[in-house]
Amino acid sequence: MKITIVGSGYVGLVTGACLSDVGIDVTCVDVDQNKIDNLEKGILPIFEPGLDQIVNRNSKKGRLKFSTDLRGSIVDSQAVFIAVGTPPGDNGDADLKYVLEVSDQIGKLMNDYLVVITKSTVPVNTAEKVRIVISNALKERKKYFDFDIVSNPEFLKEGAAINDFMNPDRIVVGLDSIKAKQVIDKIYRPFTLNGNPIIYMDIPSAEMTKYASNAMLATRISFMNDIANLSELVGADVNMVRKGMGSDPRIGSKFLYPGIGYGGSCFPKDVKALARKGQEKGHPMRILEAVELVNEDQKILLFNKIKKHFGGDISKKTIAFWGLSFKPKTDDMREAPSVVIAKLLLKEGANIRAYDPVAMEEAKHELGDTIRYCKSELEAIQGADALALITEWAEFRLPNWDEIGKLMANKVVFDGRNLYNVTDFKDHGFDYYGIGTKNNH
Repeated sequence: MKITIVGSGYVGLVTGACLSDVGIDVTCVDVDQNKIDNLEKGILPIFEPGLDQIVNRNSKKGRLKFSTDLRGSIVDSQAVFIAVGTPPGDNGDADLKYVLEVSDQIGKLMNDYLVVITKSTVPVNTAEKVRIVISNALKERKKYFDFDIVSNPEFLKEGAAINDFMNPDRIVVGLDSIKAKQVIDKIYRPFTLNGNPIIYMDIPSAEMTKYASNAMLATRISFMNDIANLSELVGADVNMVRKGMGSDPRIGSKFLYPGIGYGGSCFPKDVKALARKGQEKGHPMRILEAVELVNEDQKILLFNKIKKHFGGDISKKTIAFWGLSFKPKTDDMREAPSVVIAKLLLKEGANIRAYDPVAMEEAKHELGDTIRYCKSELEAIQGADALALITEWAEFRLPNWDEIGKLMANKVVFDGRNLYNVTDFKDHGFDYYGIGTKNNH
């Protein structure tokens, strides 16, 4: 079986690599020649655990190819995945420019029946726009090849994308054709042999499922951040509250961890887009509008705690950052809380020394040389007036606080992920500030 994937970013590359790993002949197409050249050399544009091994293995076997030539790649393909970016526009809606450009190219180049699969996160009713664009391109050519549109949203967690793709908890597919279903069944058969379900539905429902899922997860995060902030004000400990809530099977324990706000490429963009769709349809998504506002405020929380601790004056204070990426196991800096916090601290005259295991090169695109990038977590805290835990990387879990205290100019920790507990600092002479915790001091 041969398929083409247009877009070799996060979604396209993971999809292409995993499909090739089960024996499908995959070509990933991208307009960026430099990216394609690097991929052919085994240099990936993103960090994702395990992805480089799969890419290199299948490239050597000839099952995974990279190209800028859509015309050559689409020949004999049974399906084309559209996996290009859909960045938020100025009004918050998803920008479909690249999706529709690819659709037009498909219509101009296809030479036989084709299943066109939207893998990019797109607003409801995008599939119909894709269908119209392809139909118009075919009419201009005076060609009347049959084709079907399928919505197949991705549910990959950065840092665990390979396992998510290989062992999906569900595969959501929206379609309106038996012929297209046969192609989808063939593509995903290797992943359903162990009982992983494909959930078939109509196309608008599949498109909505992606947004609704991410919006629900973002809502849980903002809700818990709101609860954490109130808990701190009334003398409760949100860690205890979270455990009490999570023990209720109707609620569950996942995504109940308070912190300094969500980031990344999905939640912020998808919440904005769904809220925008509501406005467009005359149905304001009031909960999601609040979710977004809470999240923006939460990104400022750690800065406010730092400033308050130092009596309102942080000029010339040196703050050590442990972590920069929006979550562990990724170098993704999109919408990362670290960027917001760093810019606020810098504006007040503070200095920042930062260490992240994988995201420092990406962070330079956001922060340039305004902060100092360190080679280790210990280098970052040398002479620091405070430590801010930004990203809960595993290597930060059990520090030697005696050693750290000797290196720092001032013993204070601002824990943006509640990775630690005030008891961790007992007898070490540190001040500790968590998120929604009872024993901040």
